[in-house]
Amino acid sequence: MSSRPGDRRPYRAGRRAEAAAETRAAILDAALRLFMERGYGKVTVSDIARESGTAVPTVYASTGGKAAILAHLIGEGMDDPIVDETLAAVRASSDPRETVAAATHGVRIDNERYSALLQVLVTAAALDETAAETLTDANRVYREALAVVAGRLADLHALGKGLTQGRATDILWFFLGHQSWHLYVADCGWSWNDTEHWLVEQVSAALLGGRID
Repeated sequence: MSSRPGDRRPYRAGRRAEAAAETRAAILDAALRLFMERGYGKVTVSDIARESGTAVPTVYASTGGKAAILAHLIGEGMDDPIVDETLAAVRASSDPRETVAAATHGVRIDNERYSALLQVLVTAAALDETAAETLTDANRVYREALAVVAGRLADLHALGKGLTQGRATDILWFFLGHQSWHLYVADCGWSWNDTEHWLVEQVSAALLGGRID
């Protein structure tokens, strides 16, 4: 018995969705390579289309323009599982020093994975208003995660005398924000391990009222 024509519709719809997802992934991968190689300002949508083997209208229809593509790539970093894993470790910790170490290690992993892309965003923010909004949003989410760390230390009554949770968040942003990792690793040539270990000591000293052994 032959199947009715309508029976093929779910298959065809599923295949179209799969093909669209593959095209989108190819465009995002191509854009990432080009942004990293040339910098945001020197990449055009035509370049992305050529690199991904698609047409310019397809790029816009699938992912939007350059700023939208960059926002999506940054969003992947913000949604990386390491973020939730780190915050879970922080909430589970009952030792202030271990809390600081867990937070610093998780932040280090996230920065190590996405620091180059983040620098693309920082550069793009000076050229594109949408990219600037993406950077502002990324920094907000970053600081919210650090506020969880400050809150845990406050719950453990571990913050130095007179240090509020808000001020502790600011101090964590100063030491563990992306600008700090870029300074020591990219500008000063420190290894990621050395930077992580040093920052654990500095954050502990600044927040816990002295080093805890």
